[in-house]
Amino acid sequence: MPSEKSVYLPDKNLAKNAHISTFAQYKELYQQSIDNPEEFWGDIAKQFHWESPINYDRFFTYNFDICKGPIFTKWLDGATTNISYNLLDRNVRNGHGDKVAFYWEGNHPDDYSRLTYKKLLEEVCRFANVLKSKGIKKGDRVAVYMPMILESIVAILACSRIGAVHSLVFAGFSADSFAERITDCQARVLITADGVWRGEKHLALKNICDQAMDKCSKNGFNVEYCFVISHLERVTDPTGKAASNQTNKIKMQEGRDIWWHDIVPQASTSCYPEWMQAEDPLFMLYTSGSTGKPKGVLHTTGGYLLYAATTFKYVFDYHPNDVYWCTADIGWITGHTYVVYGPLANGATSVLYEGTPFYPDNDRFWGVVEKYKVNQFYTAPTAIRALMKFEDDLVTKHDLSSLKVLGSVGEPINPEAWMWYYKLVGGEKCSIVDTFWQTETGGHVLTPLPGATPMKPGAASFPFFGVQPVLLDESGKEIQGEGEGYLVFSRPWPGMMRTLYNNHDRYETTYFSKFPGYYCTGDGARRDADGYLWVTGRVDDMLNVSGHLMSTAEVESVLTEHAGVAEAAVVAKPHPVKGECLYCFITTNDGVQYDQTLLNELKKLVRERIGPFAQPDVVQNAPGLPKTRSGKIMRRILRKVAVNDRDVGDISTLADSGVVEELFANRPVNA
Repeated sequence: MPSEKSVYLPDKNLAKNAHISTFAQYKELYQQSIDNPEEFWGDIAKQFHWESPINYDRFFTYNFDICKGPIFTKWLDGATTNISYNLLDRNVRNGHGDKVAFYWEGNHPDDYSRLTYKKLLEEVCRFANVLKSKGIKKGDRVAVYMPMILESIVAILACSRIGAVHSLVFAGFSADSFAERITDCQARVLITADGVWRGEKHLALKNICDQAMDKCSKNGFNVEYCFVISHLERVTDPTGKAASNQTNKIKMQEGRDIWWHDIVPQASTSCYPEWMQAEDPLFMLYTSGSTGKPKGVLHTTGGYLLYAATTFKYVFDYHPNDVYWCTADIGWITGHTYVVYGPLANGATSVLYEGTPFYPDNDRFWGVVEKYKVNQFYTAPTAIRALMKFEDDLVTKHDLSSLKVLGSVGEPINPEAWMWYYKLVGGEKCSIVDTFWQTETGGHVLTPLPGATPMKPGAASFPFFGVQPVLLDESGKEIQGEGEGYLVFSRPWPGMMRTLYNNHDRYETTYFSKFPGYYCTGDGARRDADGYLWVTGRVDDMLNVSGHLMSTAEVESVLTEHAGVAEAAVVAKPHPVKGECLYCFITTNDGVQYDQTLLNELKKLVRERIGPFAQPDVVQNAPGLPKTRSGKIMRRILRKVAVNDRDVGDISTLADSGVVEELFANRPVNA
């Protein structure tokens, strides 16, 4: 396997035609972006439409030092624009109306369609007019719980057209989790579909939304309108049963629930855009918090547009007539920035894929790449590791010669997966962009550039333009040269979040209180002798399971809801496919049997409260937990138990050191 010194140069043909073709050119542009951000980002802003002009005296202001007052970031303050206008009208006016914006590929290979920029603009205007007819206006929140279908794109761009703030929730979260998010943002409207197939599994999305809306009502909040797309009748049912049977089971509440097809096609295809201030909210996206309560990360209009567009163009080296495919769901930030906003801002043609990597066969990804002659392919290490398990000929039997850039997102990619991706999928000709970023950052912050950066397998490499990473030790002292510490940033970039919805205090405390003057990512990183940055993972009580970020507190609070559980502690354990999996320790109440029935009930409870992706892999009986004399659980010991590593270090501060041996003795045989 490659060592830290292993370096792979970009393919000469790719570098020759790249937007940034040498590392020296990258360094020059990077320095310009740091020394003169107004000029650097101002030049990029000129390609977009601004209804009122940019004031360069107010182009960029911020405060990262909590000791000097409220934390804030402002880019292009005072300028007005509309994102949907820049993504759609601008491209149509530039002569790209007949260009395909999205090829839609359904769960079943027989299901596919396409949407041009002109048609997408018309459909966005139709739904925007429908929202306006229901009284939805600038600043109102709209919740979205949708599959990967074209109407999902239409829905969120219609929100941006009229200035409504969209809040997408991944259509895999439970009704409880969705209800909490709807209530928190006070969404007046919900948009969903009757259901969707993922592989051979049917998900009854409208039923989940009904449960969520019922829970909201019990908490005193009512969604005014629920728009429902009839999706099941138009797609292939993998089980062979009539899809209409599923649709007929949909309950529609009169006055609240509206079938999309009954109202949207009749609406006008013209809708004048709402001109938004650059710092007006565009969308909010909930991410897990260390307290267990989700955080509503808020992104604004002007800076996010610039950053999504620029990172997409340079990180994927996108050129006109390329076909790009990001496999991420739009319910995550990757789907927002690199399925919707970034590609459309560049007039790109993208693939929108509804299914899984494994249906109907384990080569579906490679079949789609071949079918659409995909040039840039962006997926998660979890998917790559899962696909590595199969025979190589599932990849090699497909013509993947169109590929130029391979992307990785969601978690650091391990060198073994990197090499498989590079050699087998990319034929040693594709650059791999191993991107590090977060919901909060809005776009890539550490990443190679395809034609410029010599690649090291597993390294996030260098910062994107305008981004200044710093490594700090526990005391807040900067680590120069080689070393490992907390990954922080000393200044904002345009796409960075501005606050947490309705909770600026939590925003300041979570991200800026630990190291005043810096944005703290919550991740660790190390810098090697060549200056490359390697992200080492979370340094707080967070887990990253298949790219889904969760807090240990969130899972623990669900486990302790069970009447038989007195206490719970959750840690991450390395997993060959998912990256990390949940390893849970539970202390039962007196008289409660630790048995398979209890384990099944606990796993079901986590699935229902959070979602299937959060189901624990291991639940261990723990009559006692390793606690300090002050009562704090020592999770580092639990992490050692999870991987059966008896080198637990100093345990002198434990109230009862004997509990450690008991935990090792109780490890499940198959853990």
